[in-house]
Amino acid sequence: MSISLSLPLADGGTEAYALVGTPTLRPAATPSFNRIAYAAAHVVSDPRRDARPWEAPAIDWDRTMAFRHHLWSLGFRIAEAMDTSQRGMGLDWAGAQELIRRSLAEARTVPGADLACGAGTDHLNPADARSLDDVIRAYEEQVGFVEKQGGRAIMMASRALARIARSPDDYRMVYGRILGQAKDKVVLHWLGDMFDPQLRGYWGSQNFEPALDTVISIIEENRAKVEGIKISLLDNAYEVALRDRLPDGVLCFTGDDFNYAELIEGDGVKYSHALLGIFDAVAPQASQALASLAAGDVATFRAAIEPTVPLSRKIFEAPTQYYKAGVVFLAWLNGHQAHFTMPAGMQSARGVVHYADVFRLADKANVLDKPELAAARMKSLMTVLGVS
Repeated sequence: MSISLSLPLADGGTEAYALVGTPTLRPAATPSFNRIAYAAAHVVSDPRRDARPWEAPAIDWDRTMAFRHHLWSLGFRIAEAMDTSQRGMGLDWAGAQELIRRSLAEARTVPGADLACGAGTDHLNPADARSLDDVIRAYEEQVGFVEKQGGRAIMMASRALARIARSPDDYRMVYGRILGQAKDKVVLHWLGDMFDPQLRGYWGSQNFEPALDTVISIIEENRAKVEGIKISLLDNAYEVALRDRLPDGVLCFTGDDFNYAELIEGDGVKYSHALLGIFDAVAPQASQALASLAAGDVATFRAAIEPTVPLSRKIFEAPTQYYKAGVVFLAWLNGHQAHFTMPAGMQSARGVVHYADVFRLADKANVLDKPELAAARMKSLMTVLGVS
């Protein structure tokens, strides 16, 4: 049965769009991968209790945990309480603590489930940081909390450190102190300013090469405590340069939501593992691709994952920090939640034409799991937004 609906165009007109995609079949059992694959997961708001969504957004914990079961069933590890969960953009440290507690407890009920948790300094207002010791204490509080809950930490980039640091040595000192105290190996996180403008000049330089030198020196000085590093600069050449310089045994996790397909496949010698927000939105397709790659079926890997790349580039287009809206939009279309609302009202960060483009690209990438439901929900959104 053909499914069609009216969608807006950039020139102000509309078009009749007929769906063409085929839903991706779920695996009969949890698949195995030959790449470590973390999906950074979003949180589900609760609009019925959301009296002050900008100030104190309510979270639907049942649906939030159900989505994590969805990801685990497809073979993913979860990167918890990260940028995709709206850390610092709707989810504060108190909410992140609750999320981390619940997710770690939930993981213990699922055989083979794994996750690592974001630990940063977001409870410290950057303007209130007076010294590097303030930043260190903030990191110690969050890493300590994760470890006390039995979790492993992903050391998130710090807005406060970016503001107060005066040299690469300041970064070496702060990271050295935290890594030296960590109980387990930590994943570092290099998040570009396209995701968070307050991180401009991270590692002590606005230029890539000196920043890379600083990162490598930190890793080499703390090699026993670093599992790997996630790099999110949306430039595959930068990632390859980092990957080529990492010490043996330290992993590169791609956070490049523009070029992940080729970086995960690799160049025949080296490849990247993955820690990606887009895997939240395209989990079945990425799971099929990664399982095929592990089986040596590169053709199926490419056929499954490459169509998701144009979709990801649209979702992560500038202003990139608003990509969470596209991720939650697809979760709603695919029936993982009953509404399209977000903490802090972040669904309003994108416009109607953007959502129409995401819908088309998701269909063409076979990402719409329930086409009839997706079309019905899209029609209702178009009505609300004035597209008849």
